[in-house]
This record gives sequence, structure tokens and C-alpha cells, in this order.
Amino acid sequence: MGYSSDLDSIEFDLGVKTLERWLLKPEKKMNIAIAIPRERAQDERRVALCPAGVQILSEQGIRVVVENNAGMFCNFDDDAYAAAGATIAFSPTELFQQANVIVKVSPPQLEELPLFLPGQMLISALHLGTVSRQMIKTLSEKNITALGFEFIETRDGELPIVRTLSEIAGSLAIQTAAKYLETGYGGSGILLGGIAGVPPAHVTIIGAGTVGLFAAQDALGLGAQVTVIDKEINRLRRFEAFFNRHLVTAIANDHYIAQLARISDVMIGALSPKQKLSKPLVSELVVKTMKPGSVIIDVSIDQGACFATSRHTTHTNPIYVKHGVTHYCVPNIPSAVAKTASYALTNTLLPFLQKLTAHETIPDMLWKSHSLRKGTYLYKGYVTKKILAELTDFPYREIDMLLATA
Repeated sequence: MGYSSDLDSIEFDLGVKTLERWLLKPEKKMNIAIAIPRERAQDERRVALCPAGVQILSEQGIRVVVENNAGMFCNFDDDAYAAAGATIAFSPTELFQQANVIVKVSPPQLEELPLFLPGQMLISALHLGTVSRQMIKTLSEKNITALGFEFIETRDGELPIVRTLSEIAGSLAIQTAAKYLETGYGGSGILLGGIAGVPPAHVTIIGAGTVGLFAAQDALGLGAQVTVIDKEINRLRRFEAFFNRHLVTAIANDHYIAQLARISDVMIGALSPKQKLSKPLVSELVVKTMKPGSVIIDVSIDQGACFATSRHTTHTNPIYVKHGVTHYCVPNIPSAVAKTASYALTNTLLPFLQKLTAHETIPDMLWKSHSLRKGTYLYKGYVTKKILAELTDFPYREIDMLLATA
């Protein structure tokens, strides 16, 4: 027996609604049940909600169904979820049938697509760099309203979920670089921060966003020489002010990239998800000029490679060597610290999940919540993000127009 909710019978015909209707307080709210599946993507160890988050939602009357062993890599056992008020489902089919909102970390895998029921809502990462056309097709045909972590945006232009995960990725990028510089891992044998009388490693960070900020902070903390490059001069000005000129900045053009590649022990690709890459910023010819045993960390690999020599790796097989340079191109870097990442993700997701019950219908919710509307990439069978439509060749419609003309 599937879970019966108000979403099953949502009335999407808003044509007769007047402005006054939107100003009225809804007489009823959507009856929400949230499903938290066990992640099935390779080496994905995080979970979308920790038990503390489940408890907060349960206390507010939101039903939460958690698949058994969903939090095992974070040491969140089923008993902890049950004690927090969750219902434990012992199969993915049972899980999806009991909920109308699916919240997960990684994009749905191909084997999960048949589990979706028509009209459900999905909230997860999208990963534009590896987006599956089959996933978009199936979700579209099932009239799934899909929201992506990469797109959920506050009114001031902040990407709260991306920022949270980027903070972790930036710090881990430096830890990872320090490890793979070690002789035992095939690195050049340089201590990232050096010691008295021995110069430190030189770290170049491409991208003055959140990943770059936290990578620079950790690299400077260890004593490395740091250069940050970006195409936007105002971002570089903010970095210089924030770090009191303890790092070097440069505009990200071919000249500076080529110059820095020759002297860098570590290069980190840390471009913002908002920056669309038509081609990698660092060419293969430039990578060839890097010192033997140097390290590339391509944090941007899930949105599109920053280096021409980058290809996806996994936590199980995280590195490969090309042109004498160690490449680390894992798309889900925060999964390496699954417990911390899951707590952080819970903290950031909760305010948005709590908004779900504040409205009467999905259109009502999307009209009134700027963040959720901006986060929507599939609605009523249409792709509502131009970049995604360009990548998949699916029909594109602006979300505002779909809501206004429904």
C-alpha cells in the first residue's frame, strides 16, 4: 500500500487563482513524508539526514522514513533513527512507497529510477559534470519535481548547501595534497609547510570561491606558499583583504596559469558551480610542464574538469599519474569524512525541509520560497535550468513561466 498524501491530489490549475488568493493564509498544509535512502553511488558514505535532524522534523509533525543501514558509514545505526522518530524501511521499494519527498545525497542511480512514483519530489545533488540523460528522461516522464543542491540559492545569491560542502572539500583538498606529496605515495617528497631552512611547497589554487577560501586557509596554516588565481578581480581583492596579503593573487589567464604550473608543487581546481566551463582552464601542454611528483586536486570534477588531464576517480581508487603528475579527481570529496559531512548537510538542509509543510501545494511552495524555486531543475516534465537543457537537449522552460501559466 503506497503512502497517501495531499501531494497525490495536488491541484496544479492555478489559472483561476487571484493575487488575493496568494495573500490568504492556507487553510491546510501539505502532508509530508520524507524518505532517506541508503546511498548506492560508488563510495558515497554520507547520509542526507542524521538522527538529530530526523528528530527535529518528527517533532514538527513531518514523517520520516529511513532505509535500513542508511547511516552505517557514519555510525548512525537504525536504532538511533528509530529513537529519533523515524520509520525504518527494509527495502528501497518499501521506502519509496511510503514517502512523497525523496531526500538523498548523490543523484539517483539508474537502478533507483524505477522506484520513483509519479508526482514525487526529489531533493539531491545533480552533478552537472556527469548528469545522466536517462535520469532526466525518467524523472521528467514521471512528473517529478526535482531540486538540486547546486541550485538552491538564497536571495543574496548564496548557495548554502554548496557552500557547506565546499568548506569541507577545501580543507580536505589540502590534507589530500599533503599526503600525495609524500615519497611513499609517489610524490616529490616535499613537506607542505617546510621547516626552518627548507622552503615550503608552493600551492596554486584556481578559483577564489568557498573551496579556494578554505583550501588557502588550511594551506597557509600549514606554512605553504599560496597563490590564488581567478578571472574576477573583485574576488581576488576580497582574498587579499581577508588574508591580509599573506598570499599572492593573479588573474586566471593563460600566461599566469602556465607560469604558475612550472613552479607549483600542488595545483587545486576550485571553480564555483556557477562558472560554466566550455573547456578546461589548464591544458594538457601546461600540465606536462609541471614538476615530477607534483599533485593536482581537481575539486571541480563534478561540474566539469578544470584540468584537461582530469578524469573521474573514486575513494577506492583515488589517484592516477599522468605526465609524472599525481591526479586526484574524486567528485564526492566530502564523503571521506562522512560523519562530519552528514552533520553539515543536515544543518543546511533542515531549514528547507521545514518549509515544505508551510504551504498548501507544490506550486504555492515554489511561488513563495525563492530558495526552493531557484533550486528546481525539473517541473511538470520540463527542464527549468538552461545549463541542464543545453547538456541534455531536453525542452527548457522558465520555472516562473510554468508557475504563472499553470
